[in-house]
Amino acid sequence: MPRKITITAGKVRLPAMLNDSPSAEAVWAALPIEARGTRWGEEIYFEIDVPLEESDDARVEMQVGDLAYWPPGSAFCIFFGPTPVSRGREPRAASKVNPLGRVEGDAKAFTAVRDGEKVRLEAA
Repeated sequence: MPRKITITAGKVRLPAMLNDSPSAEAVWAALPIEARGTRWGEEIYFEIDVPLEESDDARVEMQVGDLAYWPPGSAFCIFFGPTPVSRGREPRAASKVNPLGRVEGDAKAFTAVRDGEKVRLEAA
């Protein structure tokens, strides 16, 4: 069953929907989560206390607005544009990530979030 969350990063606040995956289920169970975000191109990521293995549907090619979990860094990722390893305008993860869901609304709003700003994930 998809679950709605709210992502607050700096002054940006957007709704998002988690998918039905076991990874998303684990993140949902850990809410609320708060951390300092790190910018990597047009991606924000931050470590969460949810240890997960790489999923069968893990991938590096992402879309603007995708949410994912990066197993090597135990990190939640918000993709809103190209990253340093992108081959064009689409987001690309550093290595395979587990898809978690999508931002509802204009994910490009996250461009206003500065490195080190507080990010909060909570059930909507």
